[in-house]
Amino acid sequence: MRLLAAMSGGVDSAVAAALAVDAGHDVTGVHLALSPDRQTLRSGARGCCSVEDAHDARRVADELGIPFYVWDLADRFREDVVDDFVAEYAAGRTPNPCLRCNEKIKFSAVLDRALGLGFDAVVTGHHARLEGGELRRSVDAGKDQSYVLGVLTGEQLAGAMFPLGSMTKDRVREIAAERGFAVAAKPDSHDICFIPDGDTRGFLNRRLGSLPGPVVDAATGEQVGEHGGTYGFTVGQRRGLGIAVGDQRPRYVLAIEPVSRTVTVGTADLAAVPGVRTGPPSWTGPVPPLPFTAEVQVRAHAAPVACRVSAGDDGGLLIEFAEEQRGVAPGQSAVLYEPDAVRGDRVLGQSAVRTACATEEPLSR
Repeated sequence: MRLLAAMSGGVDSAVAAALAVDAGHDVTGVHLALSPDRQTLRSGARGCCSVEDAHDARRVADELGIPFYVWDLADRFREDVVDDFVAEYAAGRTPNPCLRCNEKIKFSAVLDRALGLGFDAVVTGHHARLEGGELRRSVDAGKDQSYVLGVLTGEQLAGAMFPLGSMTKDRVREIAAERGFAVAAKPDSHDICFIPDGDTRGFLNRRLGSLPGPVVDAATGEQVGEHGGTYGFTVGQRRGLGIAVGDQRPRYVLAIEPVSRTVTVGTADLAAVPGVRTGPPSWTGPVPPLPFTAEVQVRAHAAPVACRVSAGDDGGLLIEFAEEQRGVAPGQSAVLYEPDAVRGDRVLGQSAVRTACATEEPLSR
């Protein structure tokens, strides 16, 4: 097969490209330039896509003896990922930019261009498995990235290859070291690549400005603090609230209202929700008949929970949790997996959370 290897400059994509070469494929490497100011995007283990990363990727490609190119997708990345991230926070929602990047950049812009150039598929260093065209969790649960790939369609998965899904991250580094790759011990990038200092609130403040408003306690309706912008909060957040309350019980963000600029907080017993309503879903394969039982993961590092999925409003879904969940924020992706009793690692699809179900609404079982 003629394959395009997306090479970030990290150890995962380096080993993925090497394994594709070992398998006898005709491989070409490509590094994605996603920032107009790449000199500033790496700080220790944070960020990615810097000139340093491009050089690391090129060195690996040279050692593999494969062609290597840099594709400038900075404008597309800004529009589809960065601007979307800012707009979602401004609207009181909590987006996942890695999921959006996979959907709009790596498996839309890159895959479309690759297929147009005659490549058969795009190879990446994601920790997930493809078996018989089905997306499944990685064998390394601690590094599993199936959640941020849950937005991909069956057509996109047909043009993808994930060689690392059947091995642990330790084994990936061993392979890189055995080959003498300089990136073998390179730290993984963390946080959001376009916010290398990790200060999301500061990043949004520079783009949206100061938008002060009240922090209100749900139980009493009293104002217990002030904030500089609702974009600095996410539902379920506990730390950094800047509030003063009469008792010592911790408070969590329960709701964000960007129009009135109100952040509502409350105690743990008010933070749990029995389910969510979502927008229209996307599926990684055939559309499952509704209703059905599944497992759902509502954050990248959350534990999956059993759920019942049925038709919701306006083409969306109603997802009812077997156990109430905290920290479920509008804008997050609810990724659905096969029930654990079946196998529990196959991704069925995903849908963006719109609202939590009302706590007084009875749940069907």
